[in-house]
Amino acid sequence: MTVLADVVVQIIKRQEAVIGPLAWKEAGRVQGLHVEGASRTVEMTEPDQKVVVDRLVAQYERLFGKASHLVCREAASGLLATMSPSEIPSSLR
Repeated sequence: MTVLADVVVQIIKRQEAVIGPLAWKEAGRVQGLHVEGASRTVEMTEPDQKVVVDRLVAQYERLFGKASHLVCREAASGLLATMSPSEIPSSLR
């Protein structure tokens, strides 16, 4: 699994702590992201994984507002520390 795939999983899990199982359902609506809610697994089906992360963050923010965006950034912060600035999706900078 790539670092960005780990970022996606961390974001979904943190959102799940806030909004419950709806977090997995909403993640499944993101283009380029295949989610198995029952097994809690994700697969990014688009080559540009940063775009997929940006779409996921935008999906949560559209539904739940700016606080949701902050939850995403916080959830990913530990993994982002290991990445170079050019590798970090724009929504998480």
